[in-house]
Amino acid sequence: MTTPTISNEAKLIQAAESAAKSSAASSASGGTGSSGSGSLSTSALSSLADNYTTFLTLLTTQLKNQDPSSPMNTDTFTSELAQFAGVEQQVETNSNLSSLISLNEDGQLSTDSSLVGKTATANTTTLPLQSGSASLSFSGSPGETVAIAVANASGTIVKDAVMTAGSGTNTWTWNGTDNNGNQLSDGAYNVSVETIGSSGTTSDVPFTVTGTITGMTKGASGMEAQMGSANIPMSDITNLSSGTGSTGS
Repeated sequence: MTTPTISNEAKLIQAAESAAKSSAASSASGGTGSSGSGSLSTSALSSLADNYTTFLTLLTTQLKNQDPSSPMNTDTFTSELAQFAGVEQQVETNSNLSSLISLNEDGQLSTDSSLVGKTATANTTTLPLQSGSASLSFSGSPGETVAIAVANASGTIVKDAVMTAGSGTNTWTWNGTDNNGNQLSDGAYNVSVETIGSSGTTSDVPFTVTGTITGMTKGASGMEAQMGSANIPMSDITNLSSGTGSTGS
């Protein structure tokens, strides 16, 4: 019995879908957020206080029950007391540093608010669907076949597309409809772009997404630009321009 041969196009779509699902899973795991550094400092101080209290209790008990004929050497617990004091100072320093970072981010948030309304280009796998439109760009070679896959937040593939690239910059626009023609809600989706070589090996194609900044927020690792309900780290944004962006088709 002959095993059916998978066409290059089918293989390409499978690779794109796998990459989009992986991106969605990565976004979901990172989206749980992390506690702020201020709360971590508070927790560290609380833990230090508990340990210090336990230490003093044990020390007092040892002193009360020591052998008078062979008293304890005070060098050890004096050193431990000094270590506790040093750790406390370090935790306090981290707490003060966190406060300074927070104040700096508040100032940056106010400054970056001027970016609202601008069109941004970013190196990210997050595809913002805004007003039923999304767009991405990549560099291609004449006749190169590429597959694009879009997954929702739960990792379900909602859109596949195969296109033949032209020379230079290629732009793909999405009108927000799924593979069955249903209009999807605006939001943050995950996207991948794959190509296939003459040997049948698939590979990632670097791309950028485009969206309109609608707000700014403080993320777990820095400032983030809001594009509708999609949050894009400012460190991923490569270009800013005036205007509301292009419409999907």
